[in-house]
Amino acid sequence: MYEAQGHAKGLLRGGAALLLALFLCAGAPAKAAEVTGAFENETARMLVPVGHTVGIKLFSRGVVVVKLTGGGTPARTCGLRTGDVIETCGGAAVTSTEQFQSLLQRSGGSETDLQVRRDGGSMTLSVEPAQNDQGVYCIGAWVRDSMAGIGTMTFYDPATGVFGALGHGITDTDTALLMPFSDGSILPSTVKAVKRGESGAAGELRGNFDLTRDLGRLYANTSSGVFGTLETDGLRSDGAMPAGRPQTGPAVIRANVQGDEVAEYAIEIVKVIPGAGDGRDMVISVTDPDLIALTGGIVQGMSGSPILQNGKIVGAVTHVLLNEPTKGYGISIENMLRAAE
Repeated sequence: MYEAQGHAKGLLRGGAALLLALFLCAGAPAKAAEVTGAFENETARMLVPVGHTVGIKLFSRGVVVVKLTGGGTPARTCGLRTGDVIETCGGAAVTSTEQFQSLLQRSGGSETDLQVRRDGGSMTLSVEPAQNDQGVYCIGAWVRDSMAGIGTMTFYDPATGVFGALGHGITDTDTALLMPFSDGSILPSTVKAVKRGESGAAGELRGNFDLTRDLGRLYANTSSGVFGTLETDGLRSDGAMPAGRPQTGPAVIRANVQGDEVAEYAIEIVKVIPGAGDGRDMVISVTDPDLIALTGGIVQGMSGSPILQNGKIVGAVTHVLLNEPTKGYGISIENMLRAAE
């Protein structure tokens, strides 16, 4: 539920596509013993539950192939597939879509090796770029090198400066695969409008970013969230509380759905699913009439909103049930902390 904007550039035809999507990420189930052991070492950890939206920029390692154009294009002929990550072209590391296009021009149409990562493995494909109607050498693939959007910061650790956000990973809007991480940052953000969620249609937060400064740098994009360190003075630590485990019953979420205001809203933890490992460690239901009036329930951009229960931070909002926007899922804070390390 990261409200995202992604850019895909066509190498056969010019132009860019602006895409908006609801990201629902899944990870491999974690073994219960591993989760328990990891969290026992975190029981005394004190975290500040944040709940404020942030702008998130993420740059991929290489470029992601998001679409192949039709016909017998060079990309199809060489065996390139949607979801492949092109890491090198002609022996040079690929760092952006523009630079990849420059490398293709440099080839002059000669056969060029592409180092490609696919399904965790690496392979080399040989491609012969072809000229389009404008005389530009292309291969017939749309690629993406970055994503940007709005999400919510879950926690800040005043002892280390580490923060966690989203509660799920940033995935490509076309391939639904986790974006390969190279670099990224978070930006100041305020909520300017809300599109209310309705049955069958996810709502969303619409925000403004301050592009003039970064609040912190990302170091990981995982199925349990994005993580980084703050580069400013950070957040006040007097609001820190211990990490805990969720249990069924009343709780609150801390969310930013109006301007700069962060408020607490009542929810119910309906079910706890130990060891789910896919961002669905608990089923939650929004019961706060004010939040329902404002947003209709859980909307895009709220993912990462911390869940508080009995004086502890126990997790974060991750998903919405599209047919019932007052209900959704949350990830346990123990799984976020483990992923942060």
